[in-house]
This record gives sequence, C-alpha cells and structure tokens, in this order.
Amino acid sequence: MVDATLPQLWLTRALDDLRAGWSKRWFRWAGILAAALFLAWAIIWFVVARALPDANQLLSYEPPLPTNVRGIDGAPIHSYARERRVEIAFDEFPKPVVAAFLSAEDKNFFNHGGVDYFGIVRAVFNNATSSGRKQGASTITQQVAKNLLIGNESSYARKAKEAILAYRIEDALTKQQILELYLNQIPLGRNSFGVQAASRAYFDKDLGELSLSEVAFLATLPKAPETYGRAKFANRALGRRNYVLNEMLSNGYINRAQHDAAEAQPLGILSRIVRRQSDATGYFVEEVRRSLIAKYGETAASGPNSVYAGGLWVRTSFDPKLQAYAQDALRDGLLRYARGQGWSGPLGHVDADKDMLSRFIGANFGIAYDDWRTAVVLSRDGGSADLGFQNGTTGTMPSSAAQAPRKGTGTPAYNFLKAGDIIAVAPEGDHFALRSVPEVAGAFVVENPHTGQVLAMQGGFDSRLGAFNRATQAQRQPGSSFKPVVYSAALDHGFTPATLIVDGPFCVYQGANLGNKCFRNFGNMKGAGPQTMRWGVEQSRNLMTVRAASQTGMDAVVQRAADLGVSAPGHPYGKFLAIALGAGDTTVLRMVNAYSILANNGRALRPTLVDYVQDRHGKVIYRADTRPCDRCNAPDWDGKAMPRPPVRRKQVLDPMTAYQMVHIMEGVVERGTATVLRDLKRPLFGKTGTTSGPTNVWFVGGSPDLVGGLYLGYDNPRSMGGYAQGGTIAAPVFKQFAALAMKDMPPVPFRAAGGVRMVRIDRRSGQRVYGTFPMDDSDPKAAVIWEAFKPESEPRRSVRREDLPKVAGKQAKAAAAAETGRDDDFLQRQGGIY
Repeated sequence: MVDATLPQLWLTRALDDLRAGWSKRWFRWAGILAAALFLAWAIIWFVVARALPDANQLLSYEPPLPTNVRGIDGAPIHSYARERRVEIAFDEFPKPVVAAFLSAEDKNFFNHGGVDYFGIVRAVFNNATSSGRKQGASTITQQVAKNLLIGNESSYARKAKEAILAYRIEDALTKQQILELYLNQIPLGRNSFGVQAASRAYFDKDLGELSLSEVAFLATLPKAPETYGRAKFANRALGRRNYVLNEMLSNGYINRAQHDAAEAQPLGILSRIVRRQSDATGYFVEEVRRSLIAKYGETAASGPNSVYAGGLWVRTSFDPKLQAYAQDALRDGLLRYARGQGWSGPLGHVDADKDMLSRFIGANFGIAYDDWRTAVVLSRDGGSADLGFQNGTTGTMPSSAAQAPRKGTGTPAYNFLKAGDIIAVAPEGDHFALRSVPEVAGAFVVENPHTGQVLAMQGGFDSRLGAFNRATQAQRQPGSSFKPVVYSAALDHGFTPATLIVDGPFCVYQGANLGNKCFRNFGNMKGAGPQTMRWGVEQSRNLMTVRAASQTGMDAVVQRAADLGVSAPGHPYGKFLAIALGAGDTTVLRMVNAYSILANNGRALRPTLVDYVQDRHGKVIYRADTRPCDRCNAPDWDGKAMPRPPVRRKQVLDPMTAYQMVHIMEGVVERGTATVLRDLKRPLFGKTGTTSGPTNVWFVGGSPDLVGGLYLGYDNPRSMGGYAQGGTIAAPVFKQFAALAMKDMPPVPFRAAGGVRMVRIDRRSGQRVYGTFPMDDSDPKAAVIWEAFKPESEPRRSVRREDLPKVAGKQAKAAAAAETGRDDDFLQRQGGIY
C-alpha cells in the first residue's frame, strides 16, 4: 500500500512546488522562455531540418565531370565539357592556394565546428559601422552545404539550413575532405568550377605554376566571380586582391617582402580563353561524341556515364600524323580543283547591327588553313571594308585585295560584300586579302585493314565551317569504285581473272513502256571485244562490268554489297543492273571498310573509332576488341610463344576470292586508271570511280597495312566538268597522303590466301603460258604476268612462247581502237548512266 501511494505523494509535492514557484515573476519568465525555445526547436525541426539531405552523401559525392578523349598514342586530343571542371586531391593543392582561400573566406576554418559565431558578430558589427559592401559570415563548410546540397536560394530558411547542415558535415567529413570539396567545386566564373579549372580559365596555367599575386586573385572570385573576372572591373578586382594579400600577411602565411612584391604586380588575367577544338580532330571527335551519346546519353539525367557529366576516359584510334596528312591532302585537292573558278561567296552571315561582332565571336566560325582567318564584314564603302575577327580585333581589306571575280560572273567579289557577311581572309602587309573556300566538298577516311580501326577522318574542308561530316553522313554514288564488289561476286560464280568478257554493246529490255536500256563505257569509248576480267577492271570498262553482273545475277551482287557493308545495314540495294555501275548510295567510311575487308582476306571488319572507354574510376565499361587473351597480362615472360588473341572474325567472302580481287586491283595501279600512284614504288591496290555527270570522283585503295578512300563532289550534286575523273582528281589526293603516311613503312606484298595458285598467263589473252616467265616489275605492261587462280580454275589452253607477239598484237590493236574510237550511232542515241 505504501509503495502504491509513494509516486502520488511525489507528484502532489511537485505540483505544489510548481504552484508556489509560478507565483514568482522570474520563474514564470523562465518557464515561458523554455517553452518558446522548445517550440522554436520543434518548428525548425519540422519546417527546416527534417527534410535536409544527408550530409554523409558527400562522402560519395561525384560531381559532373567532362569526358576526356585521347588518341591512339594516349595523348589528349579533346574534352567534351559544358563546364570547366578538374578534380584534384587535397594533397595536390599548393599551400599558397589553401592559405589564400582560408584568408579570404574563412580564417577560423580549422577552429570552428561549422558555424563561426565570432565571424557572425564581427560581420554584424562591421556592417553596422561601415557604409561599404556588406560582409558575409558564411563559413567554407556552409558554402559547401549551399553549393552541393541545398542550392543558392536567397532566404533566411536557407541560412538556417546551411547552419544545420554545416554541423552535420563537420561530423561526417574531416576538415581536409571539406576543403577538398570546396576548392574543387566552388564556382569561380568563366564557366569554371574549382580552382584548377579557374587557373586555366584566367591564366592558362596549372595551379602549381601560379604566382602569389595570381593565387590571391583567384581567392577574390568566390565573392563576385562575374565582377572581378571582367576587365572593366579591374580596379575593384585589384583592391580585393590586395585585401586577400593583407589577410594572408596578418594570418602569417606570407612575409612582408612577399606581400609587397605580389601587391606591386598587375592582375595579369588573360582575355577570355575559349578552348576551341583542333580543326584536325574536329570531324573525328564529333563522330566519337555522337556514338558516345547514343550509347551513354548526354547529361547526368541519362545515367552515371553520360558524355557531359560522367567523367569518362575515352581511348580512340585517332592518329594525329595520319589525320594531318589526310586533311592536308584533301584540302589541297579541293583547292586545286577550285583554282581559277573565282570567289565562291560568303561562308555565312550574321545580322548587321551593333552586336554582330559579338555574335560572330560566339558562333565559333573559324578556319585553320595556312594563315587564313574568318572575319565578319562590319562595314564596306567604295575603297575598303572593315573586318572583325574571332579574337575581338579588327582590320581592313582594301577593294584591291578582293578583285577576284565572283564565281559565275565577271564582277569583282568586293562588289558583292555586305555588312554581316562571314568571309575568309589572309594577311597581306598591313591589311587583309580575300580568300575563297572551295565550294566543292569531299571526305577522306583511313583505316587499319587488320583491325578496322579508323585512324583518320576528314569530313570536309574545315569542321568549324560546318559540322556535317561527309565521311559518314554524305550519301554518294561510288561509281566505278563499286566494280570490285561486282567482280568479287563473279569470281564466286565461275569467273576467273582470265575469263573473257565481251566489251561491247549491252542492252536490256525494260518493258513496253520503257523499251531498251543500253549501257555504255565512260566517255562513249567503243567496245574492245572479248577481253579478260583483269583488263576490264584495270581499264574500268562499264560494258564488261554490267555484262558480268548480268551473268552472275544481281541477287549475288546485291548480297555481296551487303556482306561487305557497302549498302546500309538492313537496306540492301535494288536488284537493278545500274547498281553494278555504282548507282547505289553509300558513304566513304563504308567503302573504305569494304576494301579493308578485301585486303584482310575476306574477314569481316567493323569500322571503329573508339578502342575502349573507362568510367571516372578507371573501370573499363566498353572495349571494341572483346577477344580473350590468356597470358596477355602476365607480369613476365614465361618462356612460351607470345600470346595472341584468337581470330574470331566472320569470313564474309572466300579468302581466295578476296586475294584475287586485290591482285587484280594491283593492276589498276600498275597499268590502269590509277597509274599516278605507280611511282610510289610499293605494292598498292585500289580503284578509281567517276559517276555520271560527273558528279563524284573517287579513289579507294591502299597497302596491306593501310587502306584509305576519298571522294570529291558538290554537296548538292551537279557536274564537276567533263574533264573530272577519279584517276586525275581523286587519285592524286591519295598519292599526296600515301607519300607521307607510308614513307617510313616497309613495302610489304599482299599475302595470298591458302590454296591460291599463281599461274603464268598472257596478260591480254588470258591464256596459260609455258616456256617463259614474267619479267621484272619494272615493265608494268609485260606480256606475261602471274595471275591468281583458285584450284582447278586456271586456263587449260596455252600459248607457245613464239606465238606471244601475234596474240598480244591482236589484243592491243582491239584495245587501242576501243580507247580512241566512239560507240556506234545506235549506242550514242540510247544514252546511259555512265
């Protein structure tokens, strides 16, 4: 009974004491204050603190980082970034940088627990007694909370959230971790986040290369980056920088001599540094960017490995030397063709008003050829034109420096210029002269035929003049460069390189409405009668090709085009004979890959620009070559043969067929339409192409280790002139490239596939020869050559040695007549696509 009533007695006594105390004023005020504090805490908890993010997430915080791209040699070539960001560890920050930011932003950082109460009192006092700029009291920890967790909302609620989160962050992270986050993520203007990125943005230096005055300037930026970073506010920035130096001196980080020397220095910030992608890499890295976005997405919302936030490390097959050779060769070829045709017109136009120079600068409309520059016409009068350039400077161009006629007219180009036109110019003395960017366009691709790696890609004259990549996006007719596809199919259907095919009129009945369709050779050259397949390829005879396609069957030709990847995946060509003469659209990249498959003995290749991709932590998340390779990563040699990945490529055509086709195309270089390449004096194969019009000129070919291809033509196809041919315009472009690209490569012969039989034949008749051997390679038109045959397909008939001159004479006479004469009147009336 006593135990049950004891708590009641205590409760009664406590209530009595409370009533007695409540009668006293001080007790009532104390109670009210306590209740108010509890109520305030409850409100803060339910309104502010309860929904705050977890500070522990900063331990695994991954900021948006750019994607870095490297070439085949590992050297950086580009970065996909919309913000300047570079992350470094705390130990990598130079001590003066840490000291400057602590002095400017939070000198008590290592002594407070997240909120600096003494700093708050000091700020309140200074703001009350000073009429200058208001002083803040946010600590570095609070700034981390604002920048990374709660945003930049301007309100008292945000300040309360900052303070609460600052305490939580101090409990979750070390001071060094907090400072590392701050120095890596603080926005500092010019689209830069973090001190290393800002160092590059303002001084084009790494942190370790900065002087004390430059370090102090960076520490001024958190307060007002868009003010202190502008040249027109240089005096204000100078005053703030000197304040930082004074704080560093008073905090003991520097001595008086260092302070005075730094204070005497000018700001030294550079004008806005815009990182333009190199023109040499432009088309290549843009193609890589498109493929990465298709695979991983563009922004952080797309996933953790997005192109502009995932911090990917991308290793590509880009070869800077080969790219430079391909770029120069294509540009020179375009300029050669356009020489003497007059000024092609402005490259673009901006609205002609007071802001046109700014708009021009922001358009990244440039050119990187020789000493040429892009400029916008600011004004023009009778004697000269005022020009504005990408770097903000201006210049003049006298009318005498723009006297070339406008293309298609006899009027000087100067008369066509107007304000807002974007043009190409080059310096001449103290002024500038007009230059003409060729209107004709083209593309060049270089591939490794062993792996499918794309080593170089040039999709036009200059990527900054337009992002359209003609190497992958331009659908063009390949013309005669498609013929190896036809003949490779024929070789699998009973033909041999020595098969005689009639080079004569060939007509197809297309029905009652369309009547006969008759094909013809290029330039209306007459037929030469029965000739070997080899001769037909070397001389690019249309009539022989369409006849071979007809006898082989267009089903087989179209399937071979699909197998080689010439036609778009899932979109085979129509089964029309015109396709055999290159009337189906394709791209340079697909053609180069098809020829690479032929050079690779018929094994499938997939053209790749990216070798592998790593995430921000270094984990490989994509690899182009997925073949396993046991012992490839062995720490040391184990005495066994060098490990090699297994060959896992699909055989898309008979390896003997592939070698036969390559061997025939070696003759194109030796004595056919690409003899301009013969003096390179190395084994080369290839085929020229000229489409109807002619609207495109092509060359595709190369060596056993390097295959390249290109075309030239107008973006809106129109005639390039009757004289334009692949052998005279496109092949010399490849020659210029190959002369440099292959200079240090040993001449390597094409390797015959297993089972191929090399047989001596008469080059013109195709008959087998006994009693004599081919002469040395110095005579490309020797009567006897080695020819490649599949087993049991070599010619059965033979020609005696003493009969060779008679046979060769008859064939040569027929061929000469075909090359100099014209088709008969009937064939000329029919027309043809080529």
